[in-house]
Amino acid sequence: MINRIDKILKRYPLSLIIITAIIYLSFFKPPKTALDTINNIDKIAHLVMYGGFCSVLWFEYFLTHLRIRASKIFWGAIVGPIVFSGAIEILQESITRYRGGDWYDFLFNSLGVLGAALFSIYVTKPL
Repeated sequence: MINRIDKILKRYPLSLIIITAIIYLSFFKPPKTALDTINNIDKIAHLVMYGGFCSVLWFEYFLTHLRIRASKIFWGAIVGPIVFSGAIEILQESITRYRGGDWYDFLFNSLGVLGAALFSIYVTKPL
């Protein structure tokens, strides 16, 4: 078990930092800013946040694995982040008073994940 954790820490350091940042950003109480007046700006943030996270995840996978396994990529870099984002939305709704779960946030998180997958398959992998 410790060897597995050690492997994950060594292979995916940037992804783990981003996951930590996403968790923090998902549960802290955001300050009021002038950007609050722009409709749906948070959806762009969700798209970029999960797209960036998954792009880094794919990059680290390609960098540290000689043999690419489609099933590992599918479950670890597509399904996993989408389920993670859904869990965050559910937790925001159920354990905070100042944040709420939002289906559109989940949709844009998922679109970010899928966009990163397409980018990684057609751009990152060939490089």
